[in-house]
Amino acid sequence: MVATNDLDYHYNPRGASDRVALGFTKMLRFFADTFFAKRYGNRAIVLETVAAVPGMVGATLTHLKSLRRMKDDEGWIRTLLDEAENERMHLMTFIEIAKPSAFERLVVLLVQGIFYNLFFALYLFAPKTAHRVVGYFEEEAVVSYTRYLEEIDAGRHPNLPAPEIARKYWNMPADATLRDVVIAVRADEMGHRDVNHGFADELAGYTPSALQARKAA
Repeated sequence: MVATNDLDYHYNPRGASDRVALGFTKMLRFFADTFFAKRYGNRAIVLETVAAVPGMVGATLTHLKSLRRMKDDEGWIRTLLDEAENERMHLMTFIEIAKPSAFERLVVLLVQGIFYNLFFALYLFAPKTAHRVVGYFEEEAVVSYTRYLEEIDAGRHPNLPAPEIARKYWNMPADATLRDVVIAVRADEMGHRDVNHGFADELAGYTPSALQARKAA
């Protein structure tokens, strides 16, 4: 597993499937940047809706595989369910902050419907690529939340009080602000990034020694 606190960490693709995963992620990043620009709160609402899908899909299919093979899942199901729940809480938080319009709610419905089915098929036939896609998604999420933080620090976005749902979920003090929320969410995304790249490496059969050499390169 990657396990790094580096905000700028990027997993260099190895093999065609990794390059496809990265290309797909960059394409979605282009559309997100074009549609939302610097409206990071609204961007978060749509993207967190999508981000909550992979963990649930992965947990469901891993659960079924564990039943079929009558073998333990080695903790994958719980990890993926926790990821899905964490991303859902991100969404609940940013709904309180950005107040999505009726159009944005429609976009959420369409994007989620399309993405769920595409990701389900991808995970069913190519789980390694699916986890790599999520790893790259999370890399981009870290970039987005870092830029969101920069907008807040520069005074170009109001540093609103943290919603009650966020204060309870992350055990924040009563005077917590949006800046605190963004830092907490970014830390979550870094964790998901590392876990999913680690799962992809495990499915690819990369040995610990090979991964260590790759990190040192």
